[in-house]
Amino acid sequence: MSLKPVFYDPAITYEENFSKGPFNINNINIVKNDKNPKYSFVGRKVNSPFGVAAGILLNSNHVKHAFDMGFDVVCYKTQRSTTFPCNEYPNVVYLDVKGNLTLEKASKPIVGHSTTNKSLAEVTVTNSFGVPSKGPSFWVEDLKKALSHQGKGQLLIMSVVGTILKGFTEQDYFDDFASTAKLAVDNGAKVIEINLSCPNVASEGVLCYTKASVIAICKKTKQAIGNVPLIAKLGYFSKLQQDTLKATIIEASPYLSAVSVINTIAAPIVDKYGNQLLPGPNRLKAGVCGKGIKWAGLDMVERINKIRQENNLNLQVIGVGGVMNTDDFIEYRQKGADLVQSATAAMWNDNLANQVKAIL
Repeated sequence: MSLKPVFYDPAITYEENFSKGPFNINNINIVKNDKNPKYSFVGRKVNSPFGVAAGILLNSNHVKHAFDMGFDVVCYKTQRSTTFPCNEYPNVVYLDVKGNLTLEKASKPIVGHSTTNKSLAEVTVTNSFGVPSKGPSFWVEDLKKALSHQGKGQLLIMSVVGTILKGFTEQDYFDDFASTAKLAVDNGAKVIEINLSCPNVASEGVLCYTKASVIAICKKTKQAIGNVPLIAKLGYFSKLQQDTLKATIIEASPYLSAVSVINTIAAPIVDKYGNQLLPGPNRLKAGVCGKGIKWAGLDMVERINKIRQENNLNLQVIGVGGVMNTDDFIEYRQKGADLVQSATAAMWNDNLANQVKAIL
């Protein structure tokens, strides 16, 4: 592939990306904002309604480069209350997806490759990390460094997730979301996002489709962090799950300032011979992101926008999924997204924020 990686290089391991990234950033023009921020998100004034979703900003070095390049609302990669390993390499592979990755297509095996000839605008990839974390002994101090890189009109969101430890009850697991969020707030985080939608951790599963779990976690976390804005990251709800989606949004809204949609769509990933491509147990299926899932992100933004309008909810919406260029940004805004974030495209195109700002 001719595109040069910036925030994440799929050709090397997660640990190498963590220690060596970001890449290809020599002689950059740091974006300076001299104007008063004119957009608002979760009560904060920001330069633009655009940024980077949780996943590719592995540490404060990555966060600094994102802010330097004009991404104004970015997520520090999801962290835990304990150390947690990354899934085996490879974690990002290019997929044979033509058009939209519908739920029907995602139910069947998709062939993955280590390289691609597609342009960035057409790329669809796996995202199979398993939410690794170096634990608070690393991320607490690194979060403080990341926060120090915020410029005028910029905002860092801290993403956290609960971890099931030996002997944990369900309530212990839910409490771990809250205590991890509080630890982040105690160390300077001004906005918290809770990841309720990761499809790549077999032991913990996808929480967002169980309404009672979502409500319990949101309530506990909000009680722990007080007035700090709370965001819930959700996955795609099918049309058959519309009633669950509506009830979940309405009942969780008293605890939330925003909802972020979507995470990924899970699908079985195989090699050209039909064998499981990603090594390790429980990795036949992986989260898919990039161009192929844009339809799902747009659909969820539109549906949640309608729910909040019909029920007069004080809730903002973040649109994520397949935001590869400025046209995709515009589509999300037209569907009702208050903020739009990219991850897949930003892995290679750190000029995307400047391109978006040129059309605002």
